[in-house]
Amino acid sequence: MTTLDTAVRGKRSFASRVASGTAGGVMRIFLILVAVFWLVPTFGLLVSSFRDPTDIATSGWWKVFTAPSQLTAKSYQSLLEKDAITHAFFNTIWITVPATLLVVLLGAMAGYAFAWMDFKGRDWWFLVVVALLVVPVQVALIPLADLFGKIGIFGDIIGVVLFHVGFGLPFAIFLLRNFFAEIPRELLEAARLDGAGETRLFLTVVLPLGAPAIASLGIFQFLWVWNDMLVALVFSNAESQPLTVALQQQVRQFGNNIDVLAPGAFISMVVPLVVFFAFQRQFVSGVMAGAVK
Repeated sequence: MTTLDTAVRGKRSFASRVASGTAGGVMRIFLILVAVFWLVPTFGLLVSSFRDPTDIATSGWWKVFTAPSQLTAKSYQSLLEKDAITHAFFNTIWITVPATLLVVLLGAMAGYAFAWMDFKGRDWWFLVVVALLVVPVQVALIPLADLFGKIGIFGDIIGVVLFHVGFGLPFAIFLLRNFFAEIPRELLEAARLDGAGETRLFLTVVLPLGAPAIASLGIFQFLWVWNDMLVALVFSNAESQPLTVALQQQVRQFGNNIDVLAPGAFISMVVPLVVFFAFQRQFVSGVMAGAVK
C-alpha cells in the first residue's frame, strides 16, 4: 500500500502537489476573511453604541481608530434610563424563553409518540403536521387576533407566546420525530424488558440520545422568537411589546434617539449570538447527526 501511494504521488505534477498542499491553508484563510467580513456590521454597531450622537451624525464609526476619545458609555446610561426599552427587553425574555421551552418539550413528546407509540391514525396525523409546515404565518394573524380578543388574551404576553408555540410545533414535531425514529429499536426494547415504562423510557433514553437535535431545535426557535417583529406588532400592546417593537418605534424618532437605538440594537443582536455560540457544539452535532441519518 505504501509503495502504491508513493507511485501515485510520483505521477502527480509539481503544480498539482503544490495546489493540494496549499488548499487547506487557502481555504482556512478564505473562511476567516468571510467570518471577519460578516462580523464587521456587528462590530460597527458595537462601536457606534459607545459613541456620542453628535459624533455618529458627523462621522463614521471607524473614526474611533484615530480618535478613541469619542468612546463613551453615555449611550448605555441613556438606554437604562428609558423605561420603555428596559421593560421591552424583559418582555422579550418572558416571550422567548417560554415559547422556546414549550415548543421543545411538546415537540419532543409528540415526536416520540409519532416515532414509537402505536395509536389509531398515527400516520395520517403526522401528514397533517407536515402539511402545517407550509401554512404561512400571515394567514393566521387576523383569525387568531379575533380569537384571542374573544377569550381576553389579545395584547398580553401569553397571546404572543401561544402564537409562537402554535407555529413552532409543526417543525419541532417533524424534526424530532425523524430523529427519534432512527434510535435502534433494540435499545428501546431492552429498556422495556428492564421494566421501563413509556415515561421513564422517554426521560432516560430518548431525551439523552436526542439531545443534539433538541439543542438545534431550541436554537432555531429561540432565534426566531427573539428576532420576531410581525407577530409582536399584531398581538402585543404597549405593556407587552418586545424589544424589536420598541426599537422600531424609536426609529420613527431616529434623529433624537440614536443614543438609545444604537445600544438597544446591539443588545438585541448580541443576545442571539451569545446563545448560538454557547450551544454551538450541540447545534453542529445535531445538524451532522441529521445529515448522516
